[in-house]
Formats: sequence, structure tokens, C-alpha cells
Amino acid sequence: MTLTNRDLAELLAREAEEATGHVARACRRASRSAFLWPVEAAALLAGGDALTTLRGIGPYLAERIRGWLETGAPVPEPPPLRHDFLTLTEARAILARAPAYGPLRGDLQLHTLWSDGTASIADMAAAARAQGHAWIAVTDHSQGLAIAHGLDESRLLAQEAEIERVNDGADPPCRVLRALEMNLAPDGRGDMAREALARLDVVLGAFHSALRRRDDQTERYRAAIQNPDVHILAHPRGRIYNFRLGLAADWPRVFAVAAALDKAVEIDAYPDRQDLNLERLHEAREAGVRISLGSDAHHPDQLAAIELGLAAAIAAGIPRDRILNFLTADELVGWVDGLRQNAAA
Repeated sequence: MTLTNRDLAELLAREAEEATGHVARACRRASRSAFLWPVEAAALLAGGDALTTLRGIGPYLAERIRGWLETGAPVPEPPPLRHDFLTLTEARAILARAPAYGPLRGDLQLHTLWSDGTASIADMAAAARAQGHAWIAVTDHSQGLAIAHGLDESRLLAQEAEIERVNDGADPPCRVLRALEMNLAPDGRGDMAREALARLDVVLGAFHSALRRRDDQTERYRAAIQNPDVHILAHPRGRIYNFRLGLAADWPRVFAVAAALDKAVEIDAYPDRQDLNLERLHEAREAGVRISLGSDAHHPDQLAAIELGLAAAIAAGIPRDRILNFLTADELVGWVDGLRQNAAA
């Protein structure tokens, strides 16, 4: 059986667990990188090309991978920490089989220099336009996440002025929506004044603390979704590849609340997150909940990760009309306006 990049990622992760020092670190990095290799390593080897052209692979790991590929090394089932992650090659194969979905219109989570990103709003918008997007939502962190230089209300207002300048430019790259990834307390409360949030086009709510609890967190999620200021629940499980398992909940109940309120849950497409994952997305489809896709890009080069999110949605059978990113910017803003009107009623 030919080993896939997913198989190699698992073998590299297990190699890291048995190695020490710089070899262990190199294997961990390569395990993560394998999910973003643009070609299958097996195809590269069969074509006579060097495995060292793959990100994170030096001569030592190239020989290890060559040995695994040539011998067909057995691949154990990944543990929960590494379970249910798509590789880029798998994602692109899924997308190629589903042309009817068409290109996305926008990206609903990305970060800029205003919090923990590495590029300006204008640069992220230009990169998004080059990728084919008509709009982006700039979702820098809120003040409760100090480690990410989160915005308070005054900085959020200053950012709005910059967004207006970008949108009013002579050659606007694509429409920039005013948004925020608001930090949520475990009881579902946000950390920003409602008056400031009301000026935004869309608000994501996300948990960034108490993410290693093993007891049922259903009520935490229900409270977050019922928060009238939250429109999208971002990276719901809080999982990270080979680092954090994420929270447990009665997910059908969580998705039922979101569907009843017409709120959305996110597929954070950042390769290490892929959250929600395929298993949870099948339950989300059954509930009929809306899905939001975000690259969670912190640099223009990371915007392309949204392919992983769309592929996961397609693989889970999420209907196109339940994915927010296929809306026009005006339709998206109209959906949020409807949520606000319902919350005020």
C-alpha cells in the first residue's frame, strides 16, 4: 500500500516521540508540515525528485521517509490528538470533485498588525483579492486576549477608520468588513462594550481559556451561542494538532441551539486547527446549522489554508447555501442585521 502524506505525518509524529533533542524537534515540525505539502511524497519519489524539496525535510528525514515509502511501513491509527486532519493534497482532490460549489466569495477570519498578525489591512486585502475573494472580515482579537495584543474599544474605533481608508481607496483590493474575534469567558460573556460591537459588520466569539477541561462543556457553548452579540462561534473545540485535544460537549445539542437562532459555527481552516473537524461537521449538517469558513491567516501566505475548510465542508456534505462564505458582502451583513433585530425583539 502506498503511504500518503497523512501516513507520513503520523510516522514522523511517532518518530518525534521516540527521538530526543533536535531530531525530535525536526520530526515534530515535519509532521505538521506534511499536511501542507503540495504533492504526495510518494509521487515525488516515484518521479525521481528530491524529497528535500518538501517543506521541513532535510537529508536525514528524507532518508527516513524514503525507507518508509519503499518498505510500506505500517502506520498505526493516530491518537485523538492527531485524528481527523485533512492534508492539502486530500483537500484539493475533494475540491476537484466538487466544481459545482464554485469559488468562495470571502474569508471570515484573519488577523492583521492590529493584533497578532504580521501584515497590514491593505496587504491582507490585496492578497485576498489575488486569491479571488470579493470581501474579507478583519477579525483581530479583543482586549481580553492580551497575549495577542487584543483591541480595546478605542483601538477598535481607530481600526475602523483604517478600514474605511482601505475601502475608499482609488483601487480597493476587496471590500473589508469590520469584524472582531471577541474573547469569551467560560460563561459565554464577551469582553467588549455592546455599543462598540454594534458598529461592526459581524462578530466572532471564541474561547481562549480553560481549554483542557475534560468534563462536558455543553452549557458553555449554549451560553456563547445565546450571547446576542455573537454571530459566529469560532474554532469551537479549541483543538490544536498534536498539542491540545479540545473540549467535549453534546454537539448535536450545541448545533441545535445555533440552528434555532440562525447563528453559525466555524471551520477554522488553519492547518493545525481544522476546527470543526469532519466528525463534528457531519453532526452540524444533520442539525442544519450555518457554517462559516475562516483561514485564520496571520500572514498573506496563510490565506490559502481556507481550501482545507471548504474541502472539509464538502466532504461532510454541508450544502452550499449553508456556507456563509458564498454570500455577497451585502447578504452577509443583512444576515447579521437580521440576527440583531431578532435579539432585540
